[in-house]
Amino acid sequence: MGAQVVPLESLLSARTVWRAGRQAAPAPLGESTGFAALDALLPHGGWPQGALSELLIPVEGVGELTLLMPTIARMTQTGRLVALIAPPFCPYAPAWQRAGVDLRYLEIVDTNAQAGSKGPLSKSALWAFEQCLRSAAFSAVLGWPSNADGPALRRLQVAADTGECLGFAVRDSKHADNPSPAALRIERVENDWRIRKCRGGQVPSQGFAPPLHAGLPG
Repeated sequence: MGAQVVPLESLLSARTVWRAGRQAAPAPLGESTGFAALDALLPHGGWPQGALSELLIPVEGVGELTLLMPTIARMTQTGRLVALIAPPFCPYAPAWQRAGVDLRYLEIVDTNAQAGSKGPLSKSALWAFEQCLRSAAFSAVLGWPSNADGPALRRLQVAADTGECLGFAVRDSKHADNPSPAALRIERVENDWRIRKCRGGQVPSQGFAPPLHAGLPG
């Protein structure tokens, strides 16, 4: 008795045969920077979620807070906690409020008061940065780990991933040529921000200059 030939299409329509298919995995979404032009340059349309982003600056006060302020303001306005770890200068509350930040959801971790601490370069500041990232209590954590080496940065990256948090590390531009585990590295060059590394996409050739009226100067 010969084998009965059953058309493949009838088996597929009856769902008795599994058909392998290439299903596109959903792309991880980014947290909007608040600047449409910058979002368009980033692979996932914003700051990478659950990851560390480095802001490389030649000196303090060249627009690093302006770049982050729309994100910080939006998060606090929606009741999401944001932490600042040992900021080099005391944040001026009225200016942050004018920029739209709800101060009820902004936490400042001052490690300078601890014995033996030496400001943002201290081990206690690095430890606090890592713990806040890992805790899952914060939506974003901003720190100034100027002295962090490769292993320390990797711990920060892992902590951000574990806590599903946005991590922002403001560092000196002298570190720009050093390898880094950060998912995103963006450097201030003259009047523009230049993306030096972006996980998940090609580094764009063009830079980004925030509007002069955007956010909080600094």
